Parts: sequence; structure tokens; C-alpha cells
Amino acid sequence: MPSFNQSIFHPTVFFLTGIPGFEAYHAWVFIPFCCLYVIAISGNAMILFIIISESSLHEPMYYFLSMLSFTDLGLCLSTLVTMMGIFWFNVREISFDACIGQMFFIHGFTFMESSVLLVMAFDRYIAICNPLRYATILTNSRIIKVGFAIVVRGTTALIPLLLLLKRLSFCGSHVLHHSYCFHPDVMKLSCTDTKINSAFGLAIVISTAALDSVLILLSYVLIIHSMLSIASPEEQKKAFGTCISHISAVTIFYIPMISLSLVHRFGKHAPPLVHTLIANIYLLIPPVMNPIIYSVKTKQIQKAMVKVVLSKII
Repeated sequence: MPSFNQSIFHPTVFFLTGIPGFEAYHAWVFIPFCCLYVIAISGNAMILFIIISESSLHEPMYYFLSMLSFTDLGLCLSTLVTMMGIFWFNVREISFDACIGQMFFIHGFTFMESSVLLVMAFDRYIAICNPLRYATILTNSRIIKVGFAIVVRGTTALIPLLLLLKRLSFCGSHVLHHSYCFHPDVMKLSCTDTKINSAFGLAIVISTAALDSVLILLSYVLIIHSMLSIASPEEQKKAFGTCISHISAVTIFYIPMISLSLVHRFGKHAPPLVHTLIANIYLLIPPVMNPIIYSVKTKQIQKAMVKVVLSKII
């Protein structure tokens, strides 16, 4: 085991953690993780391919779904290399600069996914509350601008956050609690004052994920209010049915994120295994479940998948 007692301003490496207590079985433990990665990557790639190739899916709702699949795909690929290195090759070291880069992609894709879910809530609000103006509001040019704004919003705030992290000095242990670099986890290892980093990080979370969740909730309050004004129960059921997939995606995204944040803030004495499991759930469950949810709940996606598969077989 390397010595971690050396005090240095910028550590040469950090040391990632696999599953505490199961180090001898990492090669076997990674098999279910590998299956989850395969499902997530292939499922999201399939959604992207179908939406791009099928002209019948060239509509705002499916454009936003393709953005969701893109962010999920990016989130998976951001951690695949370090996860494989830890579990299959026992390569735990990651350089400080590589760790900064991985944090940029992980947090960037996370904030982008939060923005996409907000835009999808707005899409459902327009479709249900103002259906006659749906096509004129969500034009292709506006959707392109929205996509560009999502990328800019998800990445620009991270640059000063990570630059602030580089000014910290690290001494003592350089062992992280996760299988990938996570900003609060890295910040805890610093032996200097991190109040500015904590305040700026909290401000980013409040202005992105927290604000998005409030606006998504507000969107559904307005959607429910509009649905209640519909006289026919069948029409109400149909309108609500179009929101089920999105509600599921929001739930599986925000619950693991909130759980991980709470563990980092209040779970100092929680077993290391709890930190690791919640961190991996936060990372893998949304990318795995989103393609399944939209494939099962959206008939147009089902039909397009069948059409593509049959055309390949023929």
C-alpha cells in the first residue's frame, strides 16, 4: 500500500476505491456492473440511432429524448475506464489532472441531464396546456438553441469550480471513497480552507439541479390543474399517460442524486460500503433505466425499434 502521509500542494495521484470488503472478488463483482454498462450504453445508443434514422420521430418530444440519451451515454463513458481499471486490473491510481477532467465530464453531464429533464417537463406542459401552439413554440431552430444552451449551462459554471479546486493543497490520505472522482469527495481530502469551494459548489447545485427540480414540480402543478379542467376521464387518463415516462425519469434521476448529497453532507460516520453503493446507483441507474422506461412506455419508440430490427434481419 502506498504511503499517503506526504504533504504536497498538488498530489501526483489520487487512489480510487472499489467495493470495500470485497477487494479479493473485484473481478467477479464487476460482472453485474459490466452488464449494467452494456445495457446503458447499448440502450441509449439504440434510442439515439432510432430517433436519428426514423423520420416519424423527428418531433420535439423525441429530440429532447435523444438529448437525454446523449447525456446518459456521456455519463457512462466518463467512468467506464476507471471502473474497469479498478475491478479488472486493480489500477486504482488516477492523476490529479485526469481526476479534474473526469469531474468535469461527470458533473457536466449530470447538470445537462437535469436541464434536459426540465426542458422535457416544459415540452409536456406545452403539449397538454397549449396544444394548438405546440408546433409554433417548439420549432427546430428553437430546439437547436435549447440544446446549445443546455451544453453551455452544464459546463461553464464548472470551469471556475474546478479551478478553485486546483488551488487547494492536499495532505494526508489521497484515497477517494468512490470508483470515480466526485467533487465533494476530492474536496474533503484537502487540508486547507474549503469554504469558498463549498459555497461556490452549493451555489451551482442550487442554480442548476435544485432550481430545475422546483421548476419541474411547478410544471406538473400547472399540468395537473389543466388536466382537471378536462371533462372526459378518458382524456385525462390519456394526457397523464404521456407524462408517466418523464415522471419516472425525473424520479430515478433526483432520488439517487439527493441520496448521494445527503450521504456526503451528513454521513461522515456511515460505512464506506454505503458511500460506494449509493455513488454507483447515482451513476448507473438513470442511464440503465431511461431507455427501458421510454422503450416500454412509448409506443412510437417500440414500433421504430421493431421496424429497425426487422429491416436489419431482412
